Amino acid sequence: MLSALIWIPMLAAALIGLWPGSVSSKIVRNVAIAIAGITFILSVILAVQFDASTSQLQFSEFIPWIDVLGLNYNLGVDGLSLPLVILNTLLTGVAIYATDESIRRPRLYYSLILLITGGVTGAFLCQNLLLFFLFFEVELIPLYLLIAIWGGERRGYAATKFLIYTAFSGIVLLAAFLGTGWLSGASSFDMVGAAGASHLQGGLPLPLVRQIVLLAGVLLAFGIKMPLVPFHTWLPDAHVEASTPVSVLLAGVLLKLGTYGMLRFGLGLFPDAWAVAAPTLASWAVVSVLYGASCAIAQKDMKKIVAYSSIAHMGYILLASAAATPISMLGTVLQMVSHGLISGLLFLSVGVVYKKSGTRNIDVLKGLFNPDRGLPMIGSLMILGVMASAGIPGLAGFIAEFLIFRGSLPVFPVQTFLCMIGTGLTSVYFLIMVNRAFFGRLSDLVVNLPQVRWRDRIPSLILAIIIAIMGVQPGVLVALSEKTAIAMAANVPPQVKVIAHNLD
Repeated sequence: MLSALIWIPMLAAALIGLWPGSVSSKIVRNVAIAIAGITFILSVILAVQFDASTSQLQFSEFIPWIDVLGLNYNLGVDGLSLPLVILNTLLTGVAIYATDESIRRPRLYYSLILLITGGVTGAFLCQNLLLFFLFFEVELIPLYLLIAIWGGERRGYAATKFLIYTAFSGIVLLAAFLGTGWLSGASSFDMVGAAGASHLQGGLPLPLVRQIVLLAGVLLAFGIKMPLVPFHTWLPDAHVEASTPVSVLLAGVLLKLGTYGMLRFGLGLFPDAWAVAAPTLASWAVVSVLYGASCAIAQKDMKKIVAYSSIAHMGYILLASAAATPISMLGTVLQMVSHGLISGLLFLSVGVVYKKSGTRNIDVLKGLFNPDRGLPMIGSLMILGVMASAGIPGLAGFIAEFLIFRGSLPVFPVQTFLCMIGTGLTSVYFLIMVNRAFFGRLSDLVVNLPQVRWRDRIPSLILAIIIAIMGVQPGVLVALSEKTAIAMAANVPPQVKVIAHNLD
């Protein structure tokens, strides 16, 4: 089952890209949609068969590969990775469906997207450090090409910047992984143990100083990928120049490789060092939240506003991870999923606005709620996404942020309070955007907008419905991840638990 989720889209990508002769764009698109639908159905079946009463890895697959390197084909799924696999398959289908039917070079385009989804799924499922690194790097060149070929006017600059940052992240990550295996004397790079209590097969416990050095490398690598301030500058450029479907995948899924890796390999492999670094990580979270929110307020481009919002929301995940309580760890999983859905909805809505009006500048746009000549339904979906991102009760963003703040407050009260201010700033910059772009009289510079077809509305409607359902009934996702979150928190060393106890 796990291998099917990885290799079906990858083999389909090879089939689409290498099929001899010419193939019509419509056939290629339909095949890509079918493959995305199959992988999504398989991920749902996996969730139905998943035993939520345990934190142990399930559906494990193991094939010896290169013994001399300690590299094995080792897969497994738990309550941390399963929601992200489902999110990945869902957003892949949404991105493919939202792609313009007349897109240039469709065979290359759809094969790159399917290659990315297979690689990301593999990264979420693998239980070998070197195997994770291979899957982690799979998305690098495809995403570079998606931005460089189908991006905006400055696509070359944005794609190259993304490539440099992500390549450096991979180099640092590989060095940290190799150092972990070498210093621990492990017999392979296979991870052993439940969530939050992992170690390498045959490896010995590492002294605290070595853990801190290795954790620093892991945090740097995944801090670039998330991204966190000051390693964030590649993200706004990439989002602005990328096409709408690529932005959906970038914010909704690819950033989660950073948050997932930080939890799986940072907290999981170096718990003692994590406890020592926790106060610094919480302060780092505050910087990312407040800086990202402040930058979003200053933007005029709707895409840049949503991009800086993503930077701020990744800070919430870092705060909750630093606190490492059962509630905050559960909040990290919900935040990753809810942010993926919400950012996808926002980028889709912004994409429709740009497609119909030719601009994303909020100083040019005005009155798009006009029922006759504007975009009233897209405006309504945009407002729902904005409300969810701001943490309004009844939507997916609220329950995620509530769990993060509730779980982090006893451990880091000051940092949590400052991050809560960031939530207020979220309302500020999104209200500025919505007020200028959608309310008032329709701008004279944007008139006679083409009618929005249902084909453009369906992807946004799907995400909006899921966001509303998750906000009202988050129990399904909570049930999938609760045991894993508790296991990850249980591995937190006494230093952090003593802090929490004293504050209580």
